[in-house]
Amino acid sequence: MTNAFLETWHESAVTSVGLFWTAFWAFALGYLISSMIQVLITRDKMQDAMGEDGPRSVALGTFFGFISSSCSFAALSGARALFAKGAGFVPSMAFLLASTNLVVELGIIIGIFLGWQFVVGEYVGGVLLILLMWLVVRLTRSFAPIEEARENARASQESEGDSAAGDDGWKAKLKSRDAWAAIARRYFMEWQMVWKDVTIGFTVAGIIAAFVPREFFEWLFIGGDDPNFFELVAQALVGPVAAFFTFIGSMGNIPLAAVLYGNGVAFAGIMAFIFSDLVVLPVLRVNAKYYGWKMALYILAVFLVVLVATALLLHYGFAALDLLPSADQVKAVTEREFFKIDYTFWLNTAFVILSAVFVGWKIRTSGFSTSIGNGFLEKLLFWLVLVAYLWIGIGLSIG
Repeated sequence: MTNAFLETWHESAVTSVGLFWTAFWAFALGYLISSMIQVLITRDKMQDAMGEDGPRSVALGTFFGFISSSCSFAALSGARALFAKGAGFVPSMAFLLASTNLVVELGIIIGIFLGWQFVVGEYVGGVLLILLMWLVVRLTRSFAPIEEARENARASQESEGDSAAGDDGWKAKLKSRDAWAAIARRYFMEWQMVWKDVTIGFTVAGIIAAFVPREFFEWLFIGGDDPNFFELVAQALVGPVAAFFTFIGSMGNIPLAAVLYGNGVAFAGIMAFIFSDLVVLPVLRVNAKYYGWKMALYILAVFLVVLVATALLLHYGFAALDLLPSADQVKAVTEREFFKIDYTFWLNTAFVILSAVFVGWKIRTSGFSTSIGNGFLEKLLFWLVLVAYLWIGIGLSIG
């Protein structure tokens, strides 16, 4: 029995490292694109055009979210900045939803782990989330303390410098050494914001893939991959409930979603889980800090309603078009061959070099911050990360 546990531990560690190795280049590419956009496009230009809740402002909020960061906490900060400086509530929430569901790097990661149907579901679902959010807010606006929340957002808004290096156009900035130094700093900050979530996410995914039997998922997500309507609704509700207590961000939960998918969870349950990065406990706490608890709970309720509805619409829409993926066709995560000389190896090599250059440039120009984050949760995550590294290190050495 001891040997069996040690073998499974080794399998878990290899799976965690292998999943991260598979996804590293996609993370790096996405954060490079996000960093360049944040430096080349000023926030003021975004805010000037988003002062109302009309179609144009919502469309702009969605577009700017699309080209922004996929880190949940960065997106929260960006949405607060827009809202505090006069952007409408709906465009600000559209920015928040788009920046965590419609960004390039998230689509790449989903494509690697889950397949093209989930990529289409992610982008179509992202648009549906925004449209349904707009509708629900219009119907429930009387319950939303918008002006009180705006005052709270302004009070909590710290003084921030613009990410852009100067006021020149983006073509001139591309030739500027200062602009590329700013891109390097932003790239470093993107990783600094998500490294704890990503580490825990991939570690948890490896542990679940190796240790948790399929029967548990069949019990948790009732109905398996062929549920009736009520079982499908239950799966769509279980997804965000499970995400609420895992504390895993939008990027870190994709490998775990792949584990769930490989264990027979239906398309709607997987999509609900993926969409749930903005209804987790840390996000609720941040929104409460920004806007007050009443608005934070209102946002939580709105997002929960629209993500469950979106997951169900996607499931039945894909079923009507005969596009639902089959979990039976998915190779188990623990059975994948992660480490071989292929395009992943060469892309990872290129982005490791690029990352080393950017990190070195950032350290040389502005130093290295060793802060583990503020607040109990950030400190808890830091210690959990250390435990995760210890778990993976011992697990790899066992083999």
